[in-house]
Amino acid sequence: MSYPINRKPLLSGVTSDSEFDEDNETEIDDSSVSVPDRKPFFKPQPVDRYNLAYIVFYLLGINTLIPWSFFITADDYWMYKFRQIHPNNSGSNNYTHTEILENKTDLQVSFTSYLNVSSALPNMLFLIINTFLSKRLSQKFRMISSQLLIFIMFIVTTVFVKINTDEWQNTFLIITLTTVAFVNALSAVFGGTLMGIVGRFSPKYITAMSGGQALGGIFTALTEICSLWIGASPVVSGLVYFIIGDVVLLFSFIAYIILEEEEFFKHHMLLKQQEEPNFSVNAEVSFVDEPRISYRRILKRILPYGLTMFLVFFVTMAVYPAVTVLVESQGKGQGYAWNDIYFVPVVTYLTFSCGDYIGRLLSGILLWPKKKPWVVVILSLLRVLFIPAFMLCNAQPRHYLPVYVNSDICYILLTILFATGNGYLCNIAFILAPTVVEPQDKEVASTMMGAFLGLGITTGSALSLVLIKCL
Repeated sequence: MSYPINRKPLLSGVTSDSEFDEDNETEIDDSSVSVPDRKPFFKPQPVDRYNLAYIVFYLLGINTLIPWSFFITADDYWMYKFRQIHPNNSGSNNYTHTEILENKTDLQVSFTSYLNVSSALPNMLFLIINTFLSKRLSQKFRMISSQLLIFIMFIVTTVFVKINTDEWQNTFLIITLTTVAFVNALSAVFGGTLMGIVGRFSPKYITAMSGGQALGGIFTALTEICSLWIGASPVVSGLVYFIIGDVVLLFSFIAYIILEEEEFFKHHMLLKQQEEPNFSVNAEVSFVDEPRISYRRILKRILPYGLTMFLVFFVTMAVYPAVTVLVESQGKGQGYAWNDIYFVPVVTYLTFSCGDYIGRLLSGILLWPKKKPWVVVILSLLRVLFIPAFMLCNAQPRHYLPVYVNSDICYILLTILFATGNGYLCNIAFILAPTVVEPQDKEVASTMMGAFLGLGITTGSALSLVLIKCL
């Protein structure tokens, strides 16, 4: 009869039964028999199940521009709200598309530029503020609170569709622009935080978010075209329009909450801590302070890509949509629906959004130039030539400049080239910026890129106010 042999050292101390149970290998008298350690050598990385993260980043990308896109492309609704009021016909929906647009009021002509400025100023300010908030307020709090407040503000805009504002158009303008300012401030926090999050993922997911932004423009443009096609009144069209926006915002909010619970998402959000050079696993032995962030060092490294982002959106917002929305078809007034009704929504909004989307997709396939950041800056600088090109198109009304580009085909080709360059260059800059900084600085670098984007939008929108006065 044999007994278990105790091979523990004499002075090893007393060990409880529970400690014996927790050993990875149990020794018995027969040394050839043992219980193997079932703990894996390394923990496998989680995968993106059903491409859920990819799909949600697409949806969140749509959500970043949905508020602005819906405000901008609801042109028929805004033209109705700020139309010239005929006596004894206040609040009536019995206006044709032609009646609303003939003899445009000052509010109708300038509203798009007002909208751009009221969107751009708070957007730029809060994109900059969000760069510093990233280390003071949790990412989860910023994402959830901003989306929830945007949804509430968008519902307020939806309610105003059914309110008769004919007798107080100027007051309604102030309310609308104030709402737009609040929505865009919140969108800046949401979009800037999302940029910081997606900057920790591979370029595939960055392209998904960026593509979603362009897809949002396509979605809103198609919504407007469908409302015109079914012949809905501006009020009904606006109501359906903003309700769809409410639904999309709600779905995006729910999708993000689901994404946060995914192991794939949590893995990438925690990966940054593991990559930091001063990260200490054994906190009981070594207490190490979090490394100080050098904003100047990060800014110096991403400067070429930041300038690219600024230049791209400065040029784009200078003419789109403030100037381009005024461009009319050469055959307008001849009784054809394409020239009189569909030209602006199809060419100005849908064609631009499709070109922008294609450009962003191309940048995910052809990432060029990778190691020549100043080449990207030069390419974005050359886009300044689009400003005089669009100014010489058939934008009406005009008082000073002649029309040299009167052909619809030339204008459409110009729009496609303009939009594709916008999508390609901005996505190239956003993908490459996080690659030139340390892993622990990727979030800050991405939010800084958002600040450059906001600065470009603001200055470009301000220039658009001057350009429409020079036509």
